Amino acid sequence: MVALEPAPGAPQAPTQRTLRVRWLGRVAYRDAWALQRGLFTTSPDDHLLLLEHPHVFTLGRSGSADNLLVDAATVGAEIHHVDRGGDVTYHGPGQLVGYPVLHVAGKRGGGMADTVAYVHSVEQLIIDVLTDLGLPDAGRLEGQPGVWLDPDRPTARKVAAVGVKLSRGRSMHGFALNVNPDLDWFGRIVPCGIADKSVTSLAAEGVDVEMRTVVDAVEQRATALWGDADGVVATERADVVWRNRETDLAPFSRGAGPGATPGRPSRSADGTSSVRLLGRLAEAGVADGIDITERKPEWMRVRLDTGPEYLRLKKVMRDLDLVTVCEEAGCPNIFDCWNDGTATFMINGERCTRACGFCLVDTRRPEPLDAAEPGRVADAVDRMALSYAVITSVARDDLADGGARGFADTIAAVRARRPDCRVEVLIPDCKGDPDALEVIFAARPDVLNHNIETVPRLQRAARPSAGYARSLSVLARAHDAGLTTKSSIIVGLGETRDEVIATMADLRSVGVDIVTIGQYLRPTTNHLPVARWVHPDEFADLAEIGVAMGLGHVESSPLTRSSYHARQAADGV
Repeated sequence: MVALEPAPGAPQAPTQRTLRVRWLGRVAYRDAWALQRGLFTTSPDDHLLLLEHPHVFTLGRSGSADNLLVDAATVGAEIHHVDRGGDVTYHGPGQLVGYPVLHVAGKRGGGMADTVAYVHSVEQLIIDVLTDLGLPDAGRLEGQPGVWLDPDRPTARKVAAVGVKLSRGRSMHGFALNVNPDLDWFGRIVPCGIADKSVTSLAAEGVDVEMRTVVDAVEQRATALWGDADGVVATERADVVWRNRETDLAPFSRGAGPGATPGRPSRSADGTSSVRLLGRLAEAGVADGIDITERKPEWMRVRLDTGPEYLRLKKVMRDLDLVTVCEEAGCPNIFDCWNDGTATFMINGERCTRACGFCLVDTRRPEPLDAAEPGRVADAVDRMALSYAVITSVARDDLADGGARGFADTIAAVRARRPDCRVEVLIPDCKGDPDALEVIFAARPDVLNHNIETVPRLQRAARPSAGYARSLSVLARAHDAGLTTKSSIIVGLGETRDEVIATMADLRSVGVDIVTIGQYLRPTTNHLPVARWVHPDEFADLAEIGVAMGLGHVESSPLTRSSYHARQAADGV
């Protein structure tokens, strides 16, 4: 096990910037906004977020409500007022949205950023991409930001909208390129407040191209445009496989109850693995894994040590009818932690509304909340004389607040019973709801932990009811609220070393203070297979890299889990 902290005087951020390009799949607008804001305020690097949105209308600072011709709710869309320039626009499936979060040079190399020059650079990026894709007649229309086809003719039509914000020498917002959206949605607004011009798309212009091809073209052009500037090192790209289909969601997240997806077999031909899980892995490029009966390497073997403190704590848990994630998730450190007098409490019941591919927690229909649960957790903390308590929860998508109130009530109960006890919470994403998250933030936990779990490419296989961008947005919101933040990565699912490093960099970019990294262990044949056993030396290497990039504390070893050595990690930041 390796737990590293920066040496006194060590640099907290790289001296050169990296342009990090991220394809994030389909992302809710509020999650993308929180992620942008987190990168804008915290990251030392440059970023280009590429994604799609569900149906949403956005109005810029100069936007007029008169240019929104429908009630957004009646057509199944959200509406957001944003701080970019421009009027009203539409985002939705089939449209590539790009958010460059860049350091923008000032006029003649200093002073206030040159907004006109920056907007022209974004437009030029899209013009060059369209030329690459077979639309050479793209250009600018005088006085109208964006990219147009046949801009010098009466038939001028907009193919990409541009709206940006520059503040403190950094950029936010960006562009929306119509690849193959449903153009009828633009008939529900006056696009960008321009009533006498039409909107088009690559598909409408006869360019039949997949979204990923467009993403690749944008990444290449952005690398040439923004990745070779002074002080910016080579670009870094992360892939994600994410379709956001209804069948990706756990049955309870869909409100459908238990059971297999209709019309699809639930098991592989040999009866040992989930067809859905294996299909997601194959889509992510992971072909197979280690047989569950294969003997584990020496460094993965845990010695059974049911000492007196372990037995005492087990009795306390049973006497108070409490659930611990240590038991429910089959944590390999249960003997170590319990004999050390620490445990992680699980609240909001013991049944989860999601079905992550790596997790052993019960996924039957959840039971009603127990109002006495926070008090029982506080009783246990008091009886155990804890100075540091970790509280986690199953995901409760069946609750309006995702279980947020349970966290706040438990924090309050613990502090009322034992004021000197520090409290760490390991929270679900609460579906990204800022009001629900604020309930937890307002309770001021000493550490706010939310796990990213794995690299972007494996998100859909590992936790299809969650998302990489949403988890980053939750952590960004927590950092913005002034909390010490923490996240965890499990390895051995089929990720590469570079992907793990890129994920650590993303966590660092939104202000995460503590990262834990541990080996994935397959709970049953119903779960994702182990792709490989990661050697302890690799864990040590990842810890050193994380500290060098500015993470406050990195706990990294084969048996590390999210709450392992939680107190020591919190002491280190």
